[in-house]
Amino acid sequence: MKLGLLSLGDIVDDPITGRKFSAPERYAMTIEACEAADRTGFHSISIGEHHGIGYTFSAPPVLLAAIAARTKRLRLTPGVALAANLDPLRIAEDYATVDVISNGRVEIATGRGTFFTKTYELMGQPLEESAARFAEAMELLCKLWCGKPLHWEGSYRPPITGEQLQPTPVQKDSLPFWIGGGSSPETAQLAGRLGVKLMLPSAFGKPSNFVRVADMYREAFAAAGHKHKPEVGACWHGWVAPTSAEAHKRFEPRYRAYHTFNQDMLHKVNPDPPAFAKAAFDYELLTTEGPAIVGSPAQFVDRLAGLHAVLGADLNIIKMDMGGVPREEYVAMVELAGAEVVPQLANIA
Repeated sequence: MKLGLLSLGDIVDDPITGRKFSAPERYAMTIEACEAADRTGFHSISIGEHHGIGYTFSAPPVLLAAIAARTKRLRLTPGVALAANLDPLRIAEDYATVDVISNGRVEIATGRGTFFTKTYELMGQPLEESAARFAEAMELLCKLWCGKPLHWEGSYRPPITGEQLQPTPVQKDSLPFWIGGGSSPETAQLAGRLGVKLMLPSAFGKPSNFVRVADMYREAFAAAGHKHKPEVGACWHGWVAPTSAEAHKRFEPRYRAYHTFNQDMLHKVNPDPPAFAKAAFDYELLTTEGPAIVGSPAQFVDRLAGLHAVLGADLNIIKMDMGGVPREEYVAMVELAGAEVVPQLANIA
């Protein structure tokens, strides 16, 4: 099992100290944490993409290029690129550029982003076209990635008449793509049919809720006859400290603040949010049966092993920079997890 970081760029003031956060601090601490993750054996960093709401990360390829310049091994991933909203040719160009800068370390995770319905309004696109737009974009991305001249015509962008992707990706002979999805069977089945990896939005609910989606992906992957193996990823909220008591003491007020931030923001961007988005904050439930992994390094490993038994995820990405956590504490968590959690995960298969 591999461990990665996830960062969405939410701006929340520290509820413990009252310290105010700014966008420049958010970017700087993310790059510093990625340097620590690179030194200590993390697999990847996933950078969120949001537009017009309370997350400051809106251009993942720009931030990932900066991270690429400061790291050597870390895989570089958007979490997720909004393929239904953006032009797929530009997505391919942006991430091919990151692939070249990083010498072949990019992995492109895409998603429909339908949870944030206001994004479709902002981009001038009908929400009901999201599935068709996303499927077309993903198929075009896969065709473009090899870097060969392409003749293509679709429904949602002008034809491509012999142009080719520039720059040519370092990984041109493979498809380093993930599809982020778990709310609709169609998205999981599309990932399986295309032969790309599936990233589950497991931070949105109980792990067991996503078992069937992972199974549908694997079934579609097998039916398509791909020669390589399917891969599933999962995302979680996490906090690690030398002792369980310390981890919970630091995490609970910040997790509560992050939950409040999300509640306020989600009701502004989705007029009819799903039930989980309306649920009251229940720290005990979230950290035992829900998407939060909290405790000492040993407890962190045990919980990941239990989640692996449920979903069989090959990669788990953890969001630890939530609720106004200061730079020093975040970087220390990354270093502790890299030293005492990552080495133990190699034995979980």
